[in-house]
Amino acid sequence: MRFQLPARRGRAVRLGIALGLAGALVLWEVLHSAGTPYPRGPLTVATGVPSGVYQKYGALLQGDLRRDLPGVAVRLKASQGSVQNLEYLASGQADFTFTQADAAADYHGPGASHLRAVARLYDDYMQLIVPARSKVNSVRDLRGLRVGIGQPGSGVSLIARRLLKAARLDADRDLKAVPAGVDTAPELLESGKLDAFFWSGGLPTLAIQQLAREYPIKLVPLADVIQPLHQLGAAADFYRAAVMPPDAYPNVQHGQSIETIAVANLLVTTDRTDPALVQRVTQTVIDSRDSIGAVVHSAQQVDLRTAIFTDPLPLHEGARRYYLSVKP
Repeated sequence: MRFQLPARRGRAVRLGIALGLAGALVLWEVLHSAGTPYPRGPLTVATGVPSGVYQKYGALLQGDLRRDLPGVAVRLKASQGSVQNLEYLASGQADFTFTQADAAADYHGPGASHLRAVARLYDDYMQLIVPARSKVNSVRDLRGLRVGIGQPGSGVSLIARRLLKAARLDADRDLKAVPAGVDTAPELLESGKLDAFFWSGGLPTLAIQQLAREYPIKLVPLADVIQPLHQLGAAADFYRAAVMPPDAYPNVQHGQSIETIAVANLLVTTDRTDPALVQRVTQTVIDSRDSIGAVVHSAQQVDLRTAIFTDPLPLHEGARRYYLSVKP
């Protein structure tokens, strides 16, 4: 015997089923629009020294990640810079970090094979700062002087030592190398305790801007050491000739551009990081370009067309998925 619902009741049941299916579809669409599910928990980003670009960029990115990754506690970890950042990452003390491409190429410590890139971000420009009255007009003129070359774990120190070598100077023998970063070197220069200091960072760097407002300085061109620099080994291939535009530090450059070198910055993680989480982080990095770039000008260089060029590190699988999902 075939059982049939009364017509009115049957319509109500069918309506309920239809509404239920519609509700399920809406829920699926909401979940789908929210992106791929990702693991919750703490997430640590290693940054850099106070007043450096890594630190400022990281602080702004932290807020955007907290907004875009509910359930993930995003923490920042200060560091001396690129080299120490890679050590933190490889040892599991950080989940994501910033580093210069040359430092990544140069790193062969434990865990090096696990390093993976999320995005190419922006270029660092090497800056050699001296008092405006200084007679230093080239790296070669630093012989015998007190020079801030960055902290031992920084990318600044890595490049500064190579630049000095390209100028046929030994950092430990031909000058007094001071392990000072951009957080302390400006004050040391202003107080007469340094004769010069190197800095590698995005343009403009706030600490250099502030120094220039309080103390007359000049930027030393580096064009004469670019060719010998490229002869120092494979890692030096990541340096390119570049020009600091006149408006990088207007009251210092007086309408003049400065020839220097540049190196790409990368956002890096390891192959142990969950692909879904990396995919979401990559999206946040790209989507936050304008808001972060309004504060950290160098972040305006973040671009989908160049973000995938992360040599010497391969892209993380999660980052690759994101770039494929937005490919025209």
